[in-house]
Amino acid sequence: MNIRAIRGAICLTEDSVEQMISAVPDLLTQMLNRNGLSSEDLISVLLTCTPDLVSGFPATAARSLGWKDVPLMCAVEMNVSGSLPKVVRAMMHVHSSVPRSGINHVYLRGAEALRLDIAQ
Repeated sequence: MNIRAIRGAICLTEDSVEQMISAVPDLLTQMLNRNGLSSEDLISVLLTCTPDLVSGFPATAARSLGWKDVPLMCAVEMNVSGSLPKVVRAMMHVHSSVPRSGINHVYLRGAEALRLDIAQ
């Protein structure tokens, strides 16, 4: 079993707690599902938000999945002029026997534009 990192991102349509609570669990669940993993395979998750998202913590939304013992950390993305707004990004560290080239990175709801080279 190896340690792998899975990238993901999702765009919100507005800065609200409701959007955060809806979008983040959707993203994280799809990251696990598309890679054939369960929450038992999780090591940790780093979550970032663009500076225009201030209504809630993405880690709080992730906890709604029942992840009480998974280390989660939130940070603010760099404020780069012209960058895609209202984006939550995730880097999920997992135990997996899948080779790095077989990892499925997940970009949803417009975030595909961030990584057209690897977005499904």
